[in-house]
Amino acid sequence: MLTRKQLELLAFISRRMQRDGVTPSFDEMKDALDLRSKSGIHRLITALEERGFIRRLAHRARAIEIVKLPDSLNQSGQKFEPDVIDGDRSDAPAADAAPLRVDAMELPVRGRIAAGVPIEAISQVSHNVAVPAQMLTGQGDHFALEVRGDSMVEAGINDGDIVVIRETSVAENGDIVVAVVEGYEATLKRFRRMGRSIALEAANPAYESRVFRTDQVEVQGKLAGLIRTY
Repeated sequence: MLTRKQLELLAFISRRMQRDGVTPSFDEMKDALDLRSKSGIHRLITALEERGFIRRLAHRARAIEIVKLPDSLNQSGQKFEPDVIDGDRSDAPAADAAPLRVDAMELPVRGRIAAGVPIEAISQVSHNVAVPAQMLTGQGDHFALEVRGDSMVEAGINDGDIVVIRETSVAENGDIVVAVVEGYEATLKRFRRMGRSIALEAANPAYESRVFRTDQVEVQGKLAGLIRTY
């Protein structure tokens, strides 16, 4: 038997996965259940997993598989199976249909960026990567970086991902930025200005926010997109 909060969380995850195709973030779960901290969500997730309703997939951030639903959420009485949502296309394209065109641009990958323990500042270009043109929004040049670390997993950014960055020195509170700290340490974090200080916030409860003087932090770009290879 599930507690009321466990049932509420399972129902919320199920609805969001059917709607969006991805698991909601811990912040979204916390807000949906009106909890004060994400530690409560961790406990509920663990309880649901122990009771066999969900399964966490290893080495993938926010990856949860629903194994079964209780009768109160599965009113049909039929065995629960994941839904497959089909697109509205026919199996064969129309004879006169124009071919789908996907515009892409080559961006330089300037090395690795820390989303965890500090690494040295951005290095020289290592190779190029093809990026959908629609991802290159706003003014300014763009570049790409390979992510190392897990401090941004709850923002959907995993170790090994390629992040697309728009060059800028200006950031608003809540932006995910590439910041260089004291001229040598490059990191990918959420930007927060607090008076005469700047906080670089992780999206992983295992990491603490780091606070610096404004003259210690140089913003070099903002997150514009992400590329993941499975």
